Amino acid sequence: MHPAVAFLALIVFSAMEWRVTAKIGLTAQSPHLALFEEFAVRYNKQYNNTEEYLKRYYVFQDNLKKAETLQDSERGTAKYGVTKFMDLTEDEFRRYYLTPVWKAPAKPLPPATIPKKDAPTAFDWRDHGAVTEVKDQGQCGSCWAFSTTGNIEGQWAIKKGNLPDLSEQQLVDCDKVDDGCEGGLPSQAYDAIIKMGGLESEKAYPYEAKDEQCHMDYSKVQVYINSSVNISKDENDMASWLAENGPISIGINAFPMQFYMGGISHPWRIFCNPEELDHGVLIVGYGTKDETPYWIIKNSWGKNWGEEGYYLVYRGGGVCGLNTMCTSSVVL
Repeated sequence: MHPAVAFLALIVFSAMEWRVTAKIGLTAQSPHLALFEEFAVRYNKQYNNTEEYLKRYYVFQDNLKKAETLQDSERGTAKYGVTKFMDLTEDEFRRYYLTPVWKAPAKPLPPATIPKKDAPTAFDWRDHGAVTEVKDQGQCGSCWAFSTTGNIEGQWAIKKGNLPDLSEQQLVDCDKVDDGCEGGLPSQAYDAIIKMGGLESEKAYPYEAKDEQCHMDYSKVQVYINSSVNISKDENDMASWLAENGPISIGINAFPMQFYMGGISHPWRIFCNPEELDHGVLIVGYGTKDETPYWIIKNSWGKNWGEEGYYLVYRGGGVCGLNTMCTSSVVL
């Protein structure tokens, strides 16, 4: 049968039969169909019709090639492969989970004071009660809000002695300088929080993964911040500041993260231009494994991504621009 005729035959089957038919039609064409089916079942992917199924299958195929290219050139120990984002094009991934390329804030932040003493060889704020559980931003470009709240949660825990779980949705809805699910900057969000008078808890203002009308209740504000600072681009300075003061909000080029499965990521610059940041995350610690230094980065894509929601990245080479936009709130 001519391939065009075979494809037309697929779409006349009942809704109950379309997926099986698509599978039969593709079996002879691809050695990766079983892998795609396994992926769809594991992540509960629901495709509406044959056309959508085939589209996602071909995107999956393209992404396997990208992951293989990353793997073949990887300088660290990272593993790249089938993640829950493997059926998304690069544009879709950026639109749903990232934020437009970060620009310098309109109002530069004052520089942070770097501790004079040497940093410990390793440090992890998860071991000191300053990091909440990994959250999931869903299909909303609100990573900037999660990076911001993660930093403030840590600052409040360190300065006030209790770890709050703060509302990202309040920032999505009420920060009018930033753009909610269409992106934003932690450096701008700090100022917005000061003007709002603080943040409510996650429980009081729960996350909806979509832009909504602001319904902040000042009587429910749980934390406040006093100011914010910009942290040095020098990664030794970053480690010193982090160990002394708390987790750091950063921007990063997230291209390799679409395919990241675990290990210490150290891609070449060609894969993630450090001048094109598009994702907000939180450095919570650092360490060394088999003489390879790395950062511990908390992400906001749920625990079923990466190292149970975390991203380990080579420390010392400015990988993917992680050292170029480092900030923190200040709680007094």
